[in-house]
Amino acid sequence: MADLLKIYHRLPYSAKVLVAGARGRYLNRWRYGAETEPMVAEFLAHDRWSDEQWRDWREERLAMILRRAAADVPYYREQWARRRAAGDTSSPEVLANWPILTKEEVRKSPRAFLADDCDPKAMYYEHTSGTSGKPLHIWLSKATVREWFALFEARSRRWYGVSRADRWAILGGQLVAPVDRERPPFWVWNSGLNQLYLSAYHLTPANIAAYLEALKKHEVRYLLGYPSGLYRLAQQVIESGMPAPRLAVAIGNAEPLLDHQRAVIAAAFGCPVRETYGMAEIAAAAGECEMGRLHAWPEAGHIEIVSDTADEPVTVGEAGRLIATGLMNRDMPLVRYETGDRAALGEGACACGRMLPILKGIEGRVDDVVITRDGRHIGRLDPVFKADIPIREAQLIQEELDLIRVLYVPTDAYTPQDGEMLAQRIRDRTGDDMRVVLEAVDAVPRTANGKFRAVISRVSVHDVAQDATGPQAVGS
Repeated sequence: MADLLKIYHRLPYSAKVLVAGARGRYLNRWRYGAETEPMVAEFLAHDRWSDEQWRDWREERLAMILRRAAADVPYYREQWARRRAAGDTSSPEVLANWPILTKEEVRKSPRAFLADDCDPKAMYYEHTSGTSGKPLHIWLSKATVREWFALFEARSRRWYGVSRADRWAILGGQLVAPVDRERPPFWVWNSGLNQLYLSAYHLTPANIAAYLEALKKHEVRYLLGYPSGLYRLAQQVIESGMPAPRLAVAIGNAEPLLDHQRAVIAAAFGCPVRETYGMAEIAAAAGECEMGRLHAWPEAGHIEIVSDTADEPVTVGEAGRLIATGLMNRDMPLVRYETGDRAALGEGACACGRMLPILKGIEGRVDDVVITRDGRHIGRLDPVFKADIPIREAQLIQEELDLIRVLYVPTDAYTPQDGEMLAQRIRDRTGDDMRVVLEAVDAVPRTANGKFRAVISRVSVHDVAQDATGPQAVGS
């Protein structure tokens, strides 16, 4: 793969466009067919289903997935055989009887999760490393791929008044231009998907005019990408004072969309900014409606929210670990899958009129949560980075129970008083005993696939438990 990338980077731009177009047409054949538009219409109709209709549909689909997993998937079949041999009489037809499945189990033997009647050579292969850097291998049938992209079309495009027929731009982690490239183009046009793929690694003040010209030249109607990348692009637009094209919508994916990012992106491109949630495993997904509420997509998967410290369900509105049972990929079913993310379920009906479950918010990964000495789990610390602090981006790293290190990229207007304000905002949320160390950097490091992590915690619940039994607790 590295050798192919080197060859690609040596090609003239016109040849790169041909390569990207060929790849786009290949993906187009996998993703879309004659059944796409009828499925899009069906999914949009599901938006207005009653609670009873959703319950009946979920029970039927879940029963099918559990039966297939227990009977036809080697990993689960062997698991249930061992339980039977040990005298366990619980039924595999009841979801609560299934243990929570970790990513590590899937990583160790991914093919054991493929149903017996599946040939991986005839399936679409997807691999992702997420934020961990460890590869995860996924196989999907063409039927599943097309069903997923019809669902994405319905709820991540049609909701926002755009479609796959529109020209769009994506700002992602692919190296479409060498990192050391100093002159445009920092992008490649993919005619097969009507897509302008923008490099996320060349967003500097000197290059912003070229990016804006590319968006105008290719008549881009909407943007999609990592919120951190869209935010950096928007920052450069605003700071340069250059006019940017007015877009129909900007859609964030693969990272939580933070409030300050949303405000800057909306100001730069004069459009609404919407959040989406999903994963390569297609075990859960969600999209934001025009009322600003995040709705789960039940067709992708059944969601449970369980405690950070146990596998018990939490109350509605309380944040916890997001556990998902995939309902779309029948050939590599993931049952009670630990997504690694935290979320909370919302309650009540949405003013948009859609009868889809409400997610109060995706708080990021389980290890993106600050844990205090008294055992509190604090997610979504992004409000500390309000627009009134002159920094381009920042990352909080919890090194110890009472120590947070902040990597930040200052603007020219940054002063020591701004740093004091930031540190105090963190302490306001974590407690006065939290030490905050500020460290100026040229750029906040990304993960291997270019994602930005706003919070990284290097402590765990185990650390809190140890601390509670230490010398300070003995006399209490």
